[in-house]
Amino acid sequence: MKRVKRMFLCKYLQAAACIFFSIGIMQSCNSTYTSKKRGYFNVDFPERKYLKFDEAGVPYSFEYPVYANIVKDSTYFDSTPENPYWRNIDFPQFNARIFLSYKIIGGTATYKIPQPNGIYKDSAGINYFDKMVNDAFNLTNKNEAVASSIKDSLFTTKNNITGIFFKVGGNAATSRQFFMSDSVRHFLRGALYFDTTPNADSLKPVQDFLQVDIDHLINTFRWKTN
Repeated sequence: MKRVKRMFLCKYLQAAACIFFSIGIMQSCNSTYTSKKRGYFNVDFPERKYLKFDEAGVPYSFEYPVYANIVKDSTYFDSTPENPYWRNIDFPQFNARIFLSYKIIGGTATYKIPQPNGIYKDSAGINYFDKMVNDAFNLTNKNEAVASSIKDSLFTTKNNITGIFFKVGGNAATSRQFFMSDSVRHFLRGALYFDTTPNADSLKPVQDFLQVDIDHLINTFRWKTN
């Protein structure tokens, strides 16, 4: 995982984003992102159809399934998110939710710093690109105590969207996480959660089903220029 993180940071910090995308970071550059899947139990699922999320003023767009609802995230550790562009993708029939948190690179933010007494204290800071990449890895690594494996994969889609996808095995609270960035302006992190006690065996059919929708979200994702 450390090797992948170093590769990701080095490639982004070498030059401007346009050069980064032109040289490519893997053989998968400019190809449709598809995560590796294993078989799952025979369960009835809704038919796949997609809608486009393209809300005015939000700096990104993507496609999401018709059986999901997009809700504006209004709380973060019982406080207000740092900008109005955080969204949740809810799947009511699965008690599942994909959290999408957006940050402006170089922008100011209030970070929650844990204290010895368990209370979080606000601390003002700057959204440095390398710090946000490290935070994304650290948030995933918090699952190490219950995870049977943590696999990360670098991707670049046909829309020149680059990021890292994390697949966490075992009874982790969130088994699918990812982030995407252009290294100069935009940074978005996503995480799939279930509103139930994590159990890898019982959740696997739904996780695998929603994996296809996450892949579709990533492959249709675009940053807006204005």
